[in-house]
Amino acid sequence: MSTTTDDHRPAGERPDPTAPAEGRRTQDAAGSSPVRAGSRVVIIGGGPGGYEAALVAAQLGARVTLVERQGTGGAAVLTDVVPSKTLIATAEWMTTTDAAPELGIRGGGGTSVDMAAVNRRVLELARRQSQDIRARLEREGIRVVDGTGRLAGHLGSTGTRPVHVTTADGDELELVAEIVLVATGATPRVLPDAQPDGERILTWVQMYNLTELPEHLVVVGSGVTGAEFAGAYNGLGVPVTLVSSRDRVLPGEDEDAAELIENVFRNRGMTVLSRSRAAAVRRTGDGVEVELTDGRVVSASHCLVAVGGVPSTAGLGLEEAGVVLRDSGHIQVDRVSRTTAPRVYAAGDCTGVLPLASVAAMQGRVAMWHALGDAVSPLDVDAVTANIFTAPEIATIGVSERQVLDGEVDAVVTQLPLARNPRAKMLGIREGFVKVMADRHSGAVLGAVVVAPRASELIFPLAVAVTQRITVDQLANVYTIYPSLSGSIAEAARTLHQTGE
Repeated sequence: MSTTTDDHRPAGERPDPTAPAEGRRTQDAAGSSPVRAGSRVVIIGGGPGGYEAALVAAQLGARVTLVERQGTGGAAVLTDVVPSKTLIATAEWMTTTDAAPELGIRGGGGTSVDMAAVNRRVLELARRQSQDIRARLEREGIRVVDGTGRLAGHLGSTGTRPVHVTTADGDELELVAEIVLVATGATPRVLPDAQPDGERILTWVQMYNLTELPEHLVVVGSGVTGAEFAGAYNGLGVPVTLVSSRDRVLPGEDEDAAELIENVFRNRGMTVLSRSRAAAVRRTGDGVEVELTDGRVVSASHCLVAVGGVPSTAGLGLEEAGVVLRDSGHIQVDRVSRTTAPRVYAAGDCTGVLPLASVAAMQGRVAMWHALGDAVSPLDVDAVTANIFTAPEIATIGVSERQVLDGEVDAVVTQLPLARNPRAKMLGIREGFVKVMADRHSGAVLGAVVVAPRASELIFPLAVAVTQRITVDQLANVYTIYPSLSGSIAEAARTLHQTGE
C-alpha cells in the first residue's frame, strides 16, 4: 500500500457497489450526502482492521483519530497472531530435526528448550511490532489515543457521530466524526466450568506467561488455535493430549489435510481424543483435571482452553446507536463494511466475517475507500487465502473439494503427494500434498489446498490463479525451478489438462 499522504485528491461521488445499478452514489447508511476528503474519522480499535483503515483514511486526506486500549496492533499483534506464530517458529526448529537421521545428521547431547527465554522473545517481538505500527501511524499524521471508545446514542446537529473516550489516564474526551469504524476484535471464549486462572488453566492469551515447559499439556478444542498450540508444544517436546469434540481435528478444513495432520500428531506421540468433549477443568494443586462428558478424567500439569472467541462488542454503545448485532454478538455488516447505523462501519473479528487478520485489514480498507468516496470493490471472501501454522502447514484458497463432491461446483479435482517431489525428497519431507480444483469446462483454477512446510508461501501462485481466473493450462505452461516444491503445483495443473475431446 502506498503511504504517500501529500496527494490528497478530493473524493467525489463514486459508485456504491451494493446499491442498485441505476443512480448509484456513495452514501452513508442513512442515505445522506457523500463524505469527502478532510472528513473526521474516528476508529475504535487498533488491530489490523483499525490501523489499516487509518492508513487508507489518512492517504485519502481525512483527519484520523485512532482509539486503542490495549496497544497499537491490538490482539493480533500483542496476544494472538504475532506471538503464536513466533512460538510456532521456535517449535519448527525442533520438528525439522525429524528428518536429520535420514539426511545423515547425527545429533549429540540433545536439545533443550528454555521456555522463559522463548516467551520473553515472543512478547518482546510483539511489543516492538506494536511500537513500529504506532510510529508508522504517527508519521502519517494519525492521532493515536490510548483509551476506550464508546458511541453516542445520537447524531450531532450536523449529522456527525460523537464518540466518548475514556483515556488510559482516566480523562474523558468527546470526539466528533463524520465516519466511525469499530474494529474491536474478539477475546477468548471462556467455559463456565473451565475458568482460567492464568497459571494452570489458560486461554491462548495467557500461554505466554509460562516460564517452564508444561509436564503434560491438555488442549481443549481442536480448531485452528487448538491444533496450532498442540502441534507447537508437541514439537517443543511436551506430552500433549488434544481433546476434540469432532470426528477429527480441524473439522472445518479440507478432509484430506485434516486427516494428514491428525496422523502426523499421533505419529509424533500426541494423544488425540476424538469425539470427546470437556465438561469441566479443575485446578488440583500443581496440576489440573479435565473431566470429559463420558466420565473420563485426564490429569495434567496445564490445560489450554481453545474453544473459539467472543466478539468484543459489549459496552460500546452500539445498540443505542442503532447498530444491529447478531445473536452471537457480532456486528452485522454488508460487503463494504457498513453497519445499520448512519456513518458507522465495522471491521475484523467483531463482525464475524472470517477470523483472519488479512480479512480484518481488507474490511478496514474497504470501509474507508467506500466512506471517503474512493473506488472500491465489495469484499470477496471466496478469494481469501488462509493458512494453519501446524507442521506441516495447511494453506487454502477458493472452492473446496467438499463443494465439488456435494455438487455445488462443477469442477475436477487432482491431488499429488509431495513425497514424490524431488526437492521434497532432498529435504526429507514425507508428508504433504498439492490439491487443485478446476472448472470442468473452462479449466479455470477455482480452488487449491497445499499441505507442506511453508505452505503459506507456496499457496501464492495458486491464489493468483484463482483471483485472476488463470486456467490449468496457463499455470502448467509457467516455468518452475527444478528441483522445487512449486514444481508440484505445475505438475498438478498438467494432470488437469483438457484434451478437447
